[in-house]
Amino acid sequence: MADTSDTRTPAQIEADIKRRREVLAETLDEIGVRVHPKTIVGDAKAKVVANVDQTLGRAYVQVNRVVSDVRARFVDDEGAPRLERIVPAALVVVGVVGLLALGARRRGD
Repeated sequence: MADTSDTRTPAQIEADIKRRREVLAETLDEIGVRVHPKTIVGDAKAKVVANVDQTLGRAYVQVNRVVSDVRARFVDDEGAPRLERIVPAALVVVGVVGLLALGARRRGD
């Protein structure tokens, strides 16, 4: 059998009840704030912003890596241009632009 004897005085019991009511009131206030629509929208916006920031950070790192790789291919260690790589790439770009211009001209006729 469980021991049902309580050695607390009525004043102690009342103080415990008062303390528990205060804790419960604080908890209910927290719940009210957490489920408030403005709080939910604010939390959702913060998560979206954090995800966008993280995605942009990753994209920046990736773009920076690609630019560094391209630069390393067209510039030597001293910073001088590598003409043996620049000239063929420029010819390819000019050829592609020329083909696009011819294609656009033929569609216009």
